[in-house]
Amino acid sequence: MYPLELTTPIAKDLTDFGFEGLSTPEEVAAALENQEGSVLLVVNSVCGCAAGAARPAAKYALMNGKKPDRAITVFAGVDTDATNMAREFLLPYPPSSPCIALFKDGKLVHMIERRHIESNPPQAIAENLIDALNSHC
Repeated sequence: MYPLELTTPIAKDLTDFGFEGLSTPEEVAAALENQEGSVLLVVNSVCGCAAGAARPAAKYALMNGKKPDRAITVFAGVDTDATNMAREFLLPYPPSSPCIALFKDGKLVHMIERRHIESNPPQAIAENLIDALNSHC
């Protein structure tokens, strides 16, 4: 677990932009299980690729014309139980933080794993996500 002095400003980078921070498994299950509409999930992290690529890309994508009905985030290494629950919904993908996932009507329809984040600039990740938002929202 990371110290809150370090992680609070990192979490606020998304929550101040409109993402809803989820901290319990029950909140995650309620947000993703059998839901109608679209949900964008960001598994946040303290790593450099989260700061330099994942969070900027997710925020930029939400400035797109098509938006998810809901944008949520869990913080790996902080909200451990909530993150573990989110990862159950991300199967068959292996645990990855950061990562960005789009759900439509309770089903995972698009996944951007860490390996796609750490090797691409935020603009490329955002364009990938915008294409998914345009297709599913």
